[in-house]
Parts: sequence; C-alpha cells; structure tokens
Amino acid sequence: MSDFVSDFWNLYVVVIVVGSILACVALLIIQGKATFTPGKTMGHVWDETLEEYNNPMPKWWTWMFVITVVFAFVYLSLYPGLGNFKGMLGWTAVGQHKAEVEKMDATVKPLFDKFMAMDLKAVAADKQAMEMGKRLYLTYCMQCHGADARGAKGFPNLTDSDWLYGGEPEQIKETISNGRTGVMPPHAQLGGDTIKDLANFVRSLSGLPNDATRAAKGKETFTSAGCVGCHGPEAKGTQAVGAPNLTDKVWLYGSSEATITETITKGRQNQMPAWKEFLGEAKVHLLAAYVFSLSQGAK
Repeated sequence: MSDFVSDFWNLYVVVIVVGSILACVALLIIQGKATFTPGKTMGHVWDETLEEYNNPMPKWWTWMFVITVVFAFVYLSLYPGLGNFKGMLGWTAVGQHKAEVEKMDATVKPLFDKFMAMDLKAVAADKQAMEMGKRLYLTYCMQCHGADARGAKGFPNLTDSDWLYGGEPEQIKETISNGRTGVMPPHAQLGGDTIKDLANFVRSLSGLPNDATRAAKGKETFTSAGCVGCHGPEAKGTQAVGAPNLTDKVWLYGSSEATITETITKGRQNQMPAWKEFLGEAKVHLLAAYVFSLSQGAK
C-alpha cells in the first residue's frame, strides 16, 4: 500500500473497503425494520406458487452480518487494509517472502554447496540434483519453455540438440546467468519480390518445398544483403551472436513462406532474462545442469 504513486489509489481502496462495510450495516438496518404480515406479499410470484414476502432475516444470519462488521472494524484498526494506514500493530509483509526464502536457502545450503563443487556434467548425472533442478525449472522456466521443455513459438525447445548460443554446460549456464538478447534486423528495404526470393532460398536450405527460380535469385541476395554476416556462408548459423542454423529442421517462429517472409521483412527480437541476481549462483548452477540433461536424449 505504501507504494501507491498517487493518492487516488489510496482513496480508492479506502472507499471500496469502507463502502462494503457500510453496505452490510445498511442491510442490517433495512432488514431490522422489516415486519412480517401474514398473507401479505411483495407482489412477486414465480412458478405459479412461489411468492415473495418481506420477512426479516433469520437471527443466525443477522448475527453473522453483525460479527462480520465488527470483525472488519477490529481487523482494519490493527492491520493494514485501509489504503496507506499501516494499522496499530504495525505489521507488514514487506520482506517476509525474502526472509522465508533465505531461511529455506540456509536449510538446503549444504546441498547447494555440494553441487556447486561438482562439474556441471556430474551434477546432470546426479538423481537428487536433477529432482531439485526440475523443481527450479517448473517454478521459473516452464512459463516460456513449457512444462515438457519443448518450447513454443518464439521460445526454444530445450530437449533437442539445436542451440542458438551453444549447448555445452558452461554456455547454458552463461545464458541463464546473464540472459540473452536476440535480434534479427528488419530488411523491408529489400522489397517484396526480393524478400520472397530470399524466403524461398531459406526454405530450400532445409529441404522444404520452394520455387526453384526464386530460390536461385534468393541465393544471390543471401550474400549481397549481408545475411552471411550472421548466418555464415553455409547458413549454419553463428552461436556467438545467436544466429540460427537455417539448414536444419528447427524453426523458432515457423517455416512457412509467409512466416519467413514476415521475419525477413519485420525482423524479430527475443529476450531471455538474466537470472543470476534473482536466483543466485548455486541455483543457476543446478538449473543449468538440469537444462543440459534435457537435451542429452536427443544425441
């Protein structure tokens, strides 16, 4: 609550909370005035015989509302809940999660220290380490790469042998630690026909159906437009800059002519966030070993 950047939101919360309590009070007052007159209805009838009366609420229901209102006032006087008001007890959740994480980290520190002293490939072969690594993956990585680590459009598959920046353990650790920023610059200046030629050539590199005449023209453009600077003269990619191999069957955004044309025209930009500061080196070490283990079945 103390992080509100405008007094409007502080007032907004206060109005909503107090308004809700007052609504309960108003309901109690209105219902308290209701009287039961035998045979007198509100004039509403459903299903031929179901009539609406203006009867007071049952006593147990009334007392439930009374207790709710009293509890709300007591709670809001003691704990934060009314905008910026911190409550008379001064309780706060700030730092609570961090403290709990630090406590847990201290408990499992001997295990992390053990794995930190091991080579990443040795960690990847340790069953207990991989169980811990899997939990870390499912907590922090599955949102992008999927629960099965097979990725999605724009997010790499971690279970195959295709790596943009390299699949050796230390390269994976570097990626997780410091993140990556992948950029494919737009080439709209080449023009529609030339881009279509280039898209057909790119499809031909991995054996996909293509227009041979356009592909031949696209091969010349691949060199003259500077594509070889990132993807290499053989189009096998350059891991130093994260340029993908265009000759295999792996496609981050799709292999259709329309998708490749869009990629060349508009470019692409991907961001892999850095996790070292958030997770700490020990967890990154364990996570890197787990990710490395995922691709070993593909070899």
